[in-house]
Order: sequence, then structure tokens, then C-alpha cells
Amino acid sequence: MQSKLAIKFLTVILFFFSFGLIAQDHSNEHQEVSHEQHEGTPEQVSLKTKIKESINHHLLDSHDFTFFSDSETGKHYGFPLPVILWDQEDGIQLFSSSKFHHGDAVAENNGKYYTLYHNKVYKTDAEGTITLDDHHHPTQAKPLDFSITKSVLMILITGILMLLAFVGMAKSFKKGPIVTGAGRFLEPIILYIRDDIAIPNIGEKKHRKYMPYLLTIFFFVWFLNLFGLTPLGVNVTGNIAITFALAIMTFIITQVSGNKNYWMHIFDPLGNSMPWYGKIPLYIILIPIEILGVFVKPFALMIRLYANIMAGHIVLMSLIGLIFVFQNWIGSSASFVLSFAISMIELLVALLQAYIFTMLSALYFGFAVVEHEEAH
Repeated sequence: MQSKLAIKFLTVILFFFSFGLIAQDHSNEHQEVSHEQHEGTPEQVSLKTKIKESINHHLLDSHDFTFFSDSETGKHYGFPLPVILWDQEDGIQLFSSSKFHHGDAVAENNGKYYTLYHNKVYKTDAEGTITLDDHHHPTQAKPLDFSITKSVLMILITGILMLLAFVGMAKSFKKGPIVTGAGRFLEPIILYIRDDIAIPNIGEKKHRKYMPYLLTIFFFVWFLNLFGLTPLGVNVTGNIAITFALAIMTFIITQVSGNKNYWMHIFDPLGNSMPWYGKIPLYIILIPIEILGVFVKPFALMIRLYANIMAGHIVLMSLIGLIFVFQNWIGSSASFVLSFAISMIELLVALLQAYIFTMLSALYFGFAVVEHEEAH
């Protein structure tokens, strides 16, 4: 019972901790594109630049939710999000992202000024001055950013949808053995995760306490992957901060669940197969490899999900951009057909990546709780 509560507590804590990781992620910064880097006519250069900016806008997180923009008038259609900053000198600062005017203006709040530079919030003056050091990094103070960004908003929406779906499913089971509503779609998936993922990898006796996490991680990743394929322009699971937080959850639950056999396999992998004095030279190599493997597993989870989703979005957005680059119906038609085909493949990838993340998490849990007799 205590282990179940510990797993649920860790899941909730790290779920909210991921919000901060999104805002503090430095891996995805805007890349300045100059006209000299392109070849072709000025019209082609301008079009290619707009396509690259559109792809960057789709991939990166932002402090406002923009559906689309009109490049001719400079208008953005969407809605602002709350900016929540922790300034070490001035405490909590709370204001709307509309004050940034999509990065074109300096936001004033309680007599303090903040500006967006490469999609990060920095403290500045009324003119929005940004000074750079020798490594081209801003020298201004950078407050801790806990804002409700576009990615955080989609996480909250996904969490609410999952809560409504599963609560409704639980209520329908109270009325009778046959589930109704959205539960008819969810029930076979839940049974598949239990019978074909959890039980084979964790075991009949111990799989139940991991089912809430496995179900949550599967539907969470799957729904966010699907949202990323919509015109809403969200790329949550293509953000390495998100995949890092998810991988950390699996890592911590695995280590907390590890029994004596799990730790003995790491620090005494040869067991009683040979005398202790004969194992020492081998352990100099084996034990570091086993310890490294403990950290490689969550790293592989993080990179696999991040790289697949990010690559899929880049390819799909690039193919859509080629429709506007080609000036004839043959090239544009070919780009449209390829974009449609890639979209169908991405629907499969969205489900496949959720399945793989859940499967590997269950496999790691199984390694941690397997008994000596079951291992043999």
C-alpha cells in the first residue's frame, strides 16, 4: 500500500515539476536566418525565410497561443497566456503575455521591465536593452519562469480530458458491467495494456500497482502526439524537457521499486558463480557498466520519443512548405501527396511511440521487481 502511494506521489510531483522544465529549457532557441544564407531571387529568399520561421514557431514553445498570423498586416490571431516569474529581487511577478506583443515590446509590471530574447524572459530597462557577453549570452538577470506557456496549457488540457474520460468510465462501471460512452473506445486499449504489456513484463502478482502509471503515460503521450498533428501548432512531446521529465518518472519509480535481486544484479552480477577473489578483476569492468546501464535506460526513453516526434514535425512542415516554394502544379501536387502520406504515417508513429514508452517502462519495472526464482 505504501509503495502505491509513493508511486502516485512521485507521479504528481514530477508532473508539475515538468512545467518548470519547459520554461527553463535552453535546447530550443530561435536561430537567426539572414538573406545571405539563401540562393535565389529576393522573392524566393523571403518565402524560404518565412517557411523556416513558421517551422520554428511550430517547434518552439511560446508564452502565447497563436493560431495563425498575417504576415502582411503583422496581426496575430490567438490569445495571451499568464506570465509567472520569480524575480529574486522583486518576488513574484504576474502579468499577461499580451504585454510582450509577441516579443516586439517591453513588458512593464510593478515598475519592473521584462523582455523576450530568443523566447526567454530577461529583466531589462524601459528601452528593452540586451547586452551580450563574449559568448553571445545575455548578461541581464533571468528570473525563474513558471509561466503557463503553450506547452503547459496543452498538458493541462490533456490532463483534464484524461480525467473526464476515466472518471466517466469508472462511473459507467458502477451502473453495470457494460461500459458506455468514451469507455467503449478506452476499455480494449486498457485491457491490452494490462494483458499484453504489464502482466508479461512485470508479472501477474505485482503488475496492479504499476497500472495507473502505465495507463497515464500511454494516454498522456498518445494524446499529446495527436495534438501535435493538428493545426493548433503544439509540439509538446517534441520538447526534450517534457521527454526528460517523463523519463525521470520511469527512472525514479524503477529505482524505488528495485528489490534485493535488482541491486545485487548491479553490484554483484556474477553472484556465487566463482570465488570473490576471482570476481574482483571482472567487477572493475562489470559494475561500472551495470551502473551506466541504469542511466542509459531513461536516457534512451527520453531521446527516442523526442527525436521521433521532432523529426516527424520537421519533415511534415518542410513538405507543406514546399507546396508554396514550387511554382508549378506538378511540384505542388507532389508535395501535397507526400505531406498527406507523411501525415498518415505520423498518426501511426504517435501511437507507436506511446506504446514503446509504455512497454519499455513496464520492462524496466519488471527488471526491478523480479524475484530470483522468477528470473531463473
